[in-house]
Amino acid sequence: MNRKVISIVLGGGRGTRLFPLTHSRSKPAVPIAGKYRLVDIPISNCLNSGLNKILVLTQFNSASLNAHIKNSFHFDIFSKGFVDILAAEQNVENENWFQGTADAVRQSMKHLEKYDYDYILILSGDQLYQMDFTHMLKFHTDHGGDLTIATIPVNAKDATGFGILKSDEVGNITSFIEKPEEEALSDLKSEVSDKNKVEGKEYLASMGIYIFTKTILKKMFEEGAGDDFGKDIIPSSIGNYKTLSYQYEGYWTDIGTIESFYEANLDLCQDFPQFNLFSAYPIYTRARMLPPSKVNGSYVSKAVFGDGCIIMADKIENSIIGNRTRIDKGSTIVNSYVMGADFYQKNEDIVQNDKVGNPNIGIGKYCYIEKAILDKNCCIGDNVRIIGGKHIKDGDYGTHSVQDGIVVVKKGAILKAGTHIG
Repeated sequence: MNRKVISIVLGGGRGTRLFPLTHSRSKPAVPIAGKYRLVDIPISNCLNSGLNKILVLTQFNSASLNAHIKNSFHFDIFSKGFVDILAAEQNVENENWFQGTADAVRQSMKHLEKYDYDYILILSGDQLYQMDFTHMLKFHTDHGGDLTIATIPVNAKDATGFGILKSDEVGNITSFIEKPEEEALSDLKSEVSDKNKVEGKEYLASMGIYIFTKTILKKMFEEGAGDDFGKDIIPSSIGNYKTLSYQYEGYWTDIGTIESFYEANLDLCQDFPQFNLFSAYPIYTRARMLPPSKVNGSYVSKAVFGDGCIIMADKIENSIIGNRTRIDKGSTIVNSYVMGADFYQKNEDIVQNDKVGNPNIGIGKYCYIEKAILDKNCCIGDNVRIIGGKHIKDGDYGTHSVQDGIVVVKKGAILKAGTHIG
């Protein structure tokens, strides 16, 4: 069955709610956990499920995403597996760019004709979860599904932010409302496990993970069902096609905002994080030939380090430190994500910067950084203080922005010695 599946990862739009992390990259290209990118998650889930025919649809700010995929995912010539890019394109038949999630797949269908497949697995490029798709595929085929939607039980508070599906006891979806009002929830409860009932999670939220039978999806497109899966395709399929809910019980989060991105990353520092990087199902990414990280004289607690770091900080606590990060002596990093750098500075450049008082890439001496995200290649001078929190007004401040009290220092930003934020 696995050989008959094509997996399509949606590369995302502008990702405005993740600004400024998406200023020069698409959402799936945003670095996560110090050494990965968000797109590595759905691709790794596919590969760990034995699905190795994967296409990534890209449109906005796609250069870094394209380069990452090209440099990361290679298969031997005998496997017939691939991870390929399908970029949005104008042509004589259609002069428009992708108009929505469904339109992106619709415009790409002509490129799938050379492949032998019966099912299409459609995934988002900006979610954090570990899932074996073979179970969902089996559920789809065993129940004769035309469309199967992965769903996760949520409580009433969270339900208003999702597309909520109502299903019967055998998994048939009977209704769907996109981001329902609170008063409409009483009619949307579904059958869930006893554990979820006790926790008040009686509403099934769409995870944005779909399996279509190929012939059915083609028919839907021919009928002109709309440009978006959540707004158009799913509502129109209910009652007209066999539309199923596949309940997923594991950890899943949508990385849609700076706050959700920040919380998901810092959770990885806990003793038992909800997303387990240290499992039998690896997250695949670009293989970098970097040295191990070096730590000298630092107190470290609940921290995750990438490769090639040089750490002389006084204290690092509940923080993620990305590849090639340099932190000088006397500095403290608390509740923060430092993404690191794309390259090492030459020693002579570091010496010259020190002479003239320019900050180097990394974090200088005697800094204090709390509740912040530092994008790649930031230059933080000595004695810089960054203290996020609700006391700071949200907004864009040039070198950095603030969302939900989280300070996000922009990629390549230079903060001169003595700068105070917060």
